[in-house]
Amino acid sequence: MKKIKIILEMIKFEHTIFALPFAFLGAVLGSLLLEGRWPTASEWLWITLAMVGARSAAMSLNRLIDAKIDKENPRTAERAIPAGLISKLETLVFIILSFALLFFSAFQLNMLAVYLLPVAVFFLVIYSYTKRFTWLCHVFLGITIAIAPLGGWVGTTGTLTWEAVMLFIGVALWTAGFDVIYATQDADYDKSVNLYSIPSFFGIKKALYIARGFHILSFMAMISLFFITPLSWIYLVGVLIVGAIMVYEHSLVSPNDLSKVNVAFFTMNGIISMVMLAFTLGDLLL
Repeated sequence: MKKIKIILEMIKFEHTIFALPFAFLGAVLGSLLLEGRWPTASEWLWITLAMVGARSAAMSLNRLIDAKIDKENPRTAERAIPAGLISKLETLVFIILSFALLFFSAFQLNMLAVYLLPVAVFFLVIYSYTKRFTWLCHVFLGITIAIAPLGGWVGTTGTLTWEAVMLFIGVALWTAGFDVIYATQDADYDKSVNLYSIPSFFGIKKALYIARGFHILSFMAMISLFFITPLSWIYLVGVLIVGAIMVYEHSLVSPNDLSKVNVAFFTMNGIISMVMLAFTLGDLLL
């Protein structure tokens, strides 16, 4: 139990709140728009377990793959693997079990979910390596996280539509934007050891502008759902609130003051995902 607690702390299990609401949003929106029904209890269960398995596998892989980098970076040297709190073998076993949970859950949903598993696994694995060769690593992370709403949509409908794609784009760009903000903390270190990120490649000032650009495009994608689906003004109000939160998030950081990066990254983004889910559910219910 102690080892499990260390692993859950290592992968920041509580940050599942970033992606899980979007998985639920995709599940509800898809099933109601295409089939005129709410997801079944079984679908809720297996989508939740698939999400937990996917994120746990991805974060554990990231910590395992980056163990050497984390050990040499003063900001991350105390993470579980470089600090010797958990072994690489124990982490690998946890990764295998997490992938097994993802695979089993997908098989309980439908065959399209199963057929798309290789695509999901590819991004879950590759994004941890991208910082070694491209500053687009943030976009790869965005795509990886945005598989959550696609997974929810596919899990309940067994199909993909343009509405699902727009939701995917919105979440991907939202994630890429806040990951750029988070990466400003390591800009100097990344540059010194030839790791790629938008802050290390373009500088912190330009990186923050790029993050704003990602979030503007994300906001536009989310707004587009108001026009291409039956969602009403309640959903639109939720998106406008999310836009305001994004503006506030960017006001917390500047090239000369990165002290509030964690507030912008963790607190604000947890709120954004919950607001999107709450207002979409409210719209569909009312």
